[in-house]
Amino acid sequence: MPNLDDKNAIAFEFARICSLAAVKVMEIYDSDFETRGKDDKSPVTDADELAEAIILAELAQSLPGVPVLAEESFASGFRPKTDGIFILVDPVDGTKEFINKNGEFTVNIALIENRAPTAGCVFAPARERIFVGGTSAWAGPLKAGQSVSVTALDAITTRERPATGMTAVMSRSHADERTLSFADAQGVTEKVSAGSSLKFCLVAEGAADVYPRFGPTKEWDTGAGHAVLNAAGGAVLTPEGTPFLYAKETVEYLNGAFVAWGRPG
Repeated sequence: MPNLDDKNAIAFEFARICSLAAVKVMEIYDSDFETRGKDDKSPVTDADELAEAIILAELAQSLPGVPVLAEESFASGFRPKTDGIFILVDPVDGTKEFINKNGEFTVNIALIENRAPTAGCVFAPARERIFVGGTSAWAGPLKAGQSVSVTALDAITTRERPATGMTAVMSRSHADERTLSFADAQGVTEKVSAGSSLKFCLVAEGAADVYPRFGPTKEWDTGAGHAVLNAAGGAVLTPEGTPFLYAKETVEYLNGAFVAWGRPG
């Protein structure tokens, strides 16, 4: 059982669980799966539900007693306590990317403490790439089901803002006029589209400088990517520059607008 004070150990435990759950995700991804609609009209597949069941079982063994807020169990009516330490789970972030079979979906797990992410893992199994963040951040190749070792990954950090203009990464499915206007106002000279939490990870590894998001997201969509970006030297802030916080129970964990910065300010 990892010590909750050892954020890197927690992040690598999340990575182990993400890799394990991704075996089932990829099995379904490579099949003729069916898509269903949830009560909120968002799409769901067997991959979301079966991967979440694996993740929840593993977390119950490795971090017993820590509440878990997971997308599919929340949709089924489960409401854990989130007024202290808790875990966020999105078993398939980027379900539209999963359905479209473009590979840009991820398995996400994050630890939240004092309303901020302190450890997380983002695994893109179809891309065979994993991102891990605790007090430091790493990324590297990984196939679903493989064991995760720090020695097989590279340390990643955000980059200095280039003098010639920033690169912004934006949602493949949800870029809107406000997002585009914000990017233009910041002097962005290049725009890159990506799906799921990979947008945070592109900023974390220095491939982009900023990820603005004004459309709606839920906390399980952002927690793991936020943790990786923090560990790599970045920050996620509101558009006004205040901390972007979690445990928003009264609004059913709906996020407001945020900007993920490689190098704040």
